[in-house]
Amino acid sequence: MKFNKKSKYWYALTAVFVIGMLFFRYRATTKSAELPVFRPTDFNPQLVDRYLQHSNNDHTIADFELVNQNGKIVTQTDYKNKIYVTDFFFTRCPSICPIMSNNMEKLQNIFLDDNDVMLLSMSVTPEMDSVPILKKYAKKHGAIDGKWNITTGKKVHIYNLARKSYFAVVDQGDGGLQDFIHTPNFILIDKNKHIRGVYDGTKDEEIERIVADINLLRNSH
Repeated sequence: MKFNKKSKYWYALTAVFVIGMLFFRYRATTKSAELPVFRPTDFNPQLVDRYLQHSNNDHTIADFELVNQNGKIVTQTDYKNKIYVTDFFFTRCPSICPIMSNNMEKLQNIFLDDNDVMLLSMSVTPEMDSVPILKKYAKKHGAIDGKWNITTGKKVHIYNLARKSYFAVVDQGDGGLQDFIHTPNFILIDKNKHIRGVYDGTKDEEIERIVADINLLRNSH
């Protein structure tokens, strides 16, 4: 079959058009697969400290100082350039916490060989959850040192982190004796200390979603 110059021109133009459409479709698909960076205005206002509710600035997790199951001080430095999942629990919790801890253990096993992914659990009853108690709890759930820190610390500090950094709870309080928070949320944090997702840590489908989202973050860095 012979092609004249005009036919060749139209075939070339069509090829360029098709390649262009495929490229833009690829870019659109890739863009839609990216995770959002959550700002305070993206949350239910009840979850956000009143001084931050109208902030549309990039939100980053505040520095923290906690004590893990081995009595080691844990700070933001331990999570530098890491993707990590945070939850809030207490060892005496008979309802959602065992499910959440089992699911954190599942995440640990899935990303066991990935040094870029870590876990962080904070006790909401730090005055009761001493280091020996956390050590026993960590052993029960197979927490691996350096991978999953199960922590205690000053109550006011932990509660401020829950309310002002991770936006994990609706109720307000002062971190005092009568203050108590309880949430099923898992919060996904990226290497830049940004919130990238919030999930119900008691549901299997949400654990599947967080695994997929962690993989998205891993592939984007």
